[in-house]
Amino acid sequence: MSYDSTNVFAKILKGDLPCHKVYEDETALVMMDIFPQSRGHVLVIPKAASRNLLDADPATLSALMPLVQRVAKAVQAATSADGIRLAQFNEAPAGQTVFHLHLHVIPAYEGQSLGAHGGGKADDAELAGLAKDIAARL
Repeated sequence: MSYDSTNVFAKILKGDLPCHKVYEDETALVMMDIFPQSRGHVLVIPKAASRNLLDADPATLSALMPLVQRVAKAVQAATSADGIRLAQFNEAPAGQTVFHLHLHVIPAYEGQSLGAHGGGKADDAELAGLAKDIAARL
């Protein structure tokens, strides 16, 4: 399958759709997941067009992982999470729903189950506040 430049993340990267931005540089955008699995769930999205890990340029992946680590530490500090889960899906049978490479940084809290992937939409005011709190720790 090929990359579809009209996917929702491509539209966000172009500025055609809004997001709760946490961080952005020349390589990637970090934003709040509007359908979070837990409080503080963020997405790290490379700006380079790739459908998923399977067709990504290795240079993109190499640049992305240090940022993912920084974001995970910032999320944990901002949310007081007990742990951090990373998730990345490749193609629909594996659970991918947006076909632009992205990594989920999902806080885990002792005694709390994660919500369903793509479950209910979060409150925009809460997402905006979390975005600021996480950004302040990057």
